[in-house]
Parts: sequence; C-alpha cells; structure tokens
Amino acid sequence: MSSMFTRNDPQKPETKPAEAKVPETPAPTTDPVRRAQQAAAQPLTPPSQAAKGVSVISRALKITGQLESSEDIEILGEVEGDVRAATVRVGSGAKVRGTVTGDEVELAGSVEGKIEARKVVLTSTAHMSGDIIHQDVAIQSGAYVCGQLKPEYSKTGTNVQPLKVKAE
Repeated sequence: MSSMFTRNDPQKPETKPAEAKVPETPAPTTDPVRRAQQAAAQPLTPPSQAAKGVSVISRALKITGQLESSEDIEILGEVEGDVRAATVRVGSGAKVRGTVTGDEVELAGSVEGKIEARKVVLTSTAHMSGDIIHQDVAIQSGAYVCGQLKPEYSKTGTNVQPLKVKAE
C-alpha cells in the first residue's frame, strides 16, 4: 500500500529548477473588460496602505483598553478606551468611547468622548458626542455633533496656548 502524500511515479519526468517557468506579466490593454480582470488579479491592499501600515479593528472585535500606534488605525468594530495614532478612521457603524487623538481623524461612525487632531473630517454618517479640538475641521451635511468645536490644536497634539513674549 502506498502513502497518499508521496508519489514515486517513474512515468512522470522531474522538473529541474532551471527549467521552471516564470509567469509572464500581462501587457497593458485598452480593452476595458480585460483591464478590469487584470486589476482584479492585483493585491487587495493599495500600495500606499501596504507601505505605511494600517491596523484594522474589524467589525467582529470589541476592545476595552488603550490603543496606540505610530502608524494608522482603522476602526470598524467597538473600542472602549482612548485611541492614538497618526491617522484614525472610525468607519460607519463603528463606536469609540474615549478620546481619539491623531494628526488626522475621519469619523463616519460614532464617538462618545473627545477628538483631538490637526485635521478632523466628520462624514454625513458621523455621530459625535463631545468636544473637538482641531486646527482644520470639515463637517458634511447630515453629521451629528453635540459638543464644542475648539480650534486650539497644536502640533504636539495637546491644547497648548502660545507663550506671550515681552519685548525688551
């Protein structure tokens, strides 16, 4: 009786590594159907995200605690705690209870707490309950905001007032 995982078949010639064929890269085409097929065969992660690194909290996850990353975070599930990253995206249907801090924050879901960011974007599905400390803010029609907008964000990510210097 032979093993089902190994096969010693003398009728089939072995392939040498030097003879291995390299898959051809398809040439660009003007046919829209063929172009769509070629695009579908490409990796799903856009090159900008792959190079930079995005941590994703999926819809199935509920996290309690502090999240911190030097790169980007995309939240699709629920987080109970503070979130700090370069860019934070809270997706539609996602919920955060805590402070969201980043260079850029895009809100399509809901935040109960505070947002501190240089640039804040609230989409039409956003639900914000708390203050927004910002340098630049964009609010789409349909977004809900219950709190104060404070244009006091500094590059350090904290609410720092400029020093007054006395002239001598």
